[in-house]
Amino acid sequence: MDLVLDLLATVSRWSRGHLSEISLALIGCVLVLFGADFKGWVEQRLGSIAGALRVPLMALLCLIGSGAALIYATPWIERGLSQFNNYSLAPVLLVVLVLIGVVADRR
Repeated sequence: MDLVLDLLATVSRWSRGHLSEISLALIGCVLVLFGADFKGWVEQRLGSIAGALRVPLMALLCLIGSGAALIYATPWIERGLSQFNNYSLAPVLLVVLVLIGVVADRR
């Protein structure tokens, strides 16, 4: 049992040093998984606008939406993950990774 707890603490300490990169990767995965839904929502909202204006507006909204998510959501995720102690951070990251994998597999 001590070996498992030591392994969890070691992996969690290593992860804690890389939380900003891990958070950015998690947001990137979420954007990839749900980017088509966001694009569909934007297309639905801009459907009545003429094509010459709709395409640049759609590109701009998707660019701003994705960029804002990467810039502003990453610190929130990092702060949230930093709240876990050294025995729970690694299992939480593993569960989140598995959940992202399940969602990706279903899509």
